Amino acid sequence: MSTRTTDRFGIGRVTIDNLPDDVLLEIFSFYLAEGRSETWHTLVHICRRWRSIVFASPRRLDLRIRCTTGIRATLKEMLDIWPILPIEIRANGRALEQSRGEGADIIVAALEHSDRVCQISLEYLPSSLWGRIAAVTQEPFPALTDLHIFATDETATVFPEAFLGGSAPGLRSCVLYGIAIPRIRTLLLSAIHLIDLRLWDVPHFGYISSEAMITALSAMPNLRRFALGFRSPPSHLDRGRSRSSPLTRIVLPALTRFTFKGISEYVEDLVSRIDVTLLDVVSITLFNQLIFDPPLLHEFFSRTEIVKAHNRATVLFYRSAIYFNLGSQFSLRVSCTTLDWQLSSMAQVCSSSLPPFSTLERLDIQVREDSSLLPHEHDDMENAQWLELLRPFRALKDLYLVGNLAILVAPALQELAEEGGTEVLPALQNLFIQGVEPSTLTQEAIVQFVTARELSGHPIAVHNWDGLS
Repeated sequence: MSTRTTDRFGIGRVTIDNLPDDVLLEIFSFYLAEGRSETWHTLVHICRRWRSIVFASPRRLDLRIRCTTGIRATLKEMLDIWPILPIEIRANGRALEQSRGEGADIIVAALEHSDRVCQISLEYLPSSLWGRIAAVTQEPFPALTDLHIFATDETATVFPEAFLGGSAPGLRSCVLYGIAIPRIRTLLLSAIHLIDLRLWDVPHFGYISSEAMITALSAMPNLRRFALGFRSPPSHLDRGRSRSSPLTRIVLPALTRFTFKGISEYVEDLVSRIDVTLLDVVSITLFNQLIFDPPLLHEFFSRTEIVKAHNRATVLFYRSAIYFNLGSQFSLRVSCTTLDWQLSSMAQVCSSSLPPFSTLERLDIQVREDSSLLPHEHDDMENAQWLELLRPFRALKDLYLVGNLAILVAPALQELAEEGGTEVLPALQNLFIQGVEPSTLTQEAIVQFVTARELSGHPIAVHNWDGLS
C-alpha cells in the first residue's frame, strides 16, 4: 500500500504509518497532555510499533499505573501486565461505598510499593480504612511528588503520626484539608523541594505555633504557593509570638501566592518574618476579635508590589464577612455578621498611614446580594463608625457608594459637614451614588455635605442622582 498520496492541489501527504518514531512520540505526548494521561494503554494496544515507542519513553510521556477505588482489576494483575512504572493512587470515600469496599484492598496493596508511589490522593476515607493505611505507610516514600488528603473530623483524630515514615523528600505538592499539622510536621521538614503547600481547615487540636511554621517554611526555598487556614481561633492564650521576641527572618524567593485564615496576631508574625519579591496574589481572612492592632501587617502591605500597583479598592459587605479587595490580586476579609462589627473591624484593619490605604484614589463600597444590610435595620448606626472607616483614605478622589450604602453613609457625611471639617476624605473630588433611589432626607444630607465642602474650598461633584449632578 502506498504511504504517500497527493491532494487535489498536488501537495503530498504522508500516512501515519510512515511517520518517524520521534514524530509519533511528539503526537503521543500532545495526546496524553490533553487530559488523557490515564489512556496511554490505549496507544500500546494499537500495534507493536506504537507499544515499543510508548514504553521506550515512560518519563517523556509521564506513564503511570493508576489505582483507584473504582478499578476492577487487582493490583497484581496490573503489575503483571505493565512494565515497572510509577503508581498513582486515588481513593474517594463515596466511590469506596459504591464499590462495597472492594476498592480498599487495591489502595492498601498499592501503598505497599512505597518506592514506586508518585501520587496519593485520598478524600474523605472512613477511619476504619485509615487503620489499614497506617500499617502500610510506615516507610519513607522517596518517589512521591504529589500528596492530596481531605479528611473528615473522624479521620483527623486517627491520622497516623508516622505517615509515610515522616519522609517524602521528592514531594512537590502537598494539599491537606482537616489534618492536624503536628502529625505531619516531620514530613514537612523532609519536603525541601515543595512548590505548593496548602494546609487548610486545620482543626483546633492540630494547631501549630507560628514559630514552628516559620521553621518548616525556612527549608522550602522553591515554594511558590502557600496556604494556611485554621478552622477556628486557638483556645489557648498563646496566640502567636511575643512581639518583643527577636525575629528570625526567612526568604521565600519563589513565593507568588499567599493565603491565610486565622487570627491577626498569627499572620502578623508570619508576614513580618518572610521576605518575598515575586508575590502576586494575597488572600487573608481574619477571625473576628474585639481589637485589631496590625501594624506589622500594614508594613507587609506597604512593601508588597501588589499594593503599590493599585489605586482602586473595593469594600464589600456580605452576610457573614466584610472584604477589602484590590482587584483580584489582594483580598483582606474579616469574618463577622453584624454591620457594627464589620465596620469596627475593617476600620481598625485599615487604620494606617501606609499604602494602600493612604494612596488609593478610588474606593467602591458595595453590598453583595446575600447581605442582610437594609437601611431601616440600622437606624441606630453611629455615624462615627462610617467616618472611621473612611478616615485612612486621605488621597481618595473618587468614592462610589453602591446600593443601600448611600442611605447609610449619608448621615455620616452630613455630620462631617456640620462640623465643618475636612480631615476625612480631604482629597475627595467625586461622589458616585448608584443602584438606589434616595430618600428626601438622604438627598438633603448629601446636598449639605457638598455645600460645606464647596465653602471650605474643597468642591465635590455628585454623580448619578437627578438634581445633584
